[in-house]
Amino acid sequence: MEDIGKNIETLIEEAVAYGKTTVELAKLKAIDKISGIAASLISKILIGSILFFIVLFLSLGLAFWLGNVFGRVYLGFLAVAGIYSVLAILVHFFLSKWFKNLICNYIIKNALD
Repeated sequence: MEDIGKNIETLIEEAVAYGKTTVELAKLKAIDKISGIAASLISKILIGSILFFIVLFLSLGLAFWLGNVFGRVYLGFLAVAGIYSVLAILVHFFLSKWFKNLICNYIIKNALD
């Protein structure tokens, strides 16, 4: 009878240890997943910022160049604004679903890996 009591006690201790280990493993997996997503997000933001400045300075150069071609600087800036307006309209009507799906798939892929 005493052996059964010790066995049950050992079984309970093992179950509690298993539960604690499972919770700790889940915490570590969550931390790993969050840190991976954060690192990926930070690198994407850094690359996006660099690309933003590249496009900004190219746009300024194009605006000043077009301003010299047209004879008035403000016309160059208006032309560049018009180009970006046309691009924004085209992206909105033709590529918005594609961008949404791309972003959703990226988030789901990173969350499930």
